[in-house]
Amino acid sequence: MGELLNGAAGSQGLALPLQLLLLMSLLTVLPSLVLMMTSFTRIIIVLSILRQALGLQQTPPNQVLVGLSLFLTLFVMQPVLSTINKTAVEPYSRKEIAVDAAIQRAGVPLHAFMMAQTRKADLAMFADIAKAPKFNAPADVPFSILLPAYATSELKTAFQIGFLIFLPFLIIDLIVASALMSLGMMMLSPTIVSMPFKLLLFVLVDGWALTMGSLAASFAGS
Repeated sequence: MGELLNGAAGSQGLALPLQLLLLMSLLTVLPSLVLMMTSFTRIIIVLSILRQALGLQQTPPNQVLVGLSLFLTLFVMQPVLSTINKTAVEPYSRKEIAVDAAIQRAGVPLHAFMMAQTRKADLAMFADIAKAPKFNAPADVPFSILLPAYATSELKTAFQIGFLIFLPFLIIDLIVASALMSLGMMMLSPTIVSMPFKLLLFVLVDGWALTMGSLAASFAGS
């Protein structure tokens, strides 16, 4: 992130109007940053797949899923956010460093988090596409290469977790469909019949706590 914004700030710091302009510019891209540079993408995809696996179209509603994803994202990213606050935000608020130095410092823990979650194969693919030289250390990987590699890795991981979540509910659907066919009740929708059983299974295994805990634990290696 530092190399993306370094040119926007001078070595002596920016005047207040320019700082405000830079801040407003950052706020316009903040949703994209939250989506693509944190744990939000993986979490919201897994929760959406879980809702689909349960056979519930609008329950929980999208607002609830987004809210859960945001709060769990804050929980997962809390160590990174604490480091950013300690090394970049607080020194900048005390006027000990300029805005460009604060941006560079803020990018270091975020870069480390993203590197820990990015697959080497995805990183190598985008490095080859960009014809980038070999990197001597993970910290040398620029955000221009790390961002698409991280997003690709998060999508793959989210779908892998979603597949594992979907399997037990798919088995219930198959059992119910087979039972209805053997009883000659082919006009009755298997989805309607299997939904109570899937909800019962999900409640019995404490599904929400298990899902949220597993999602948070999947980032433990960062």
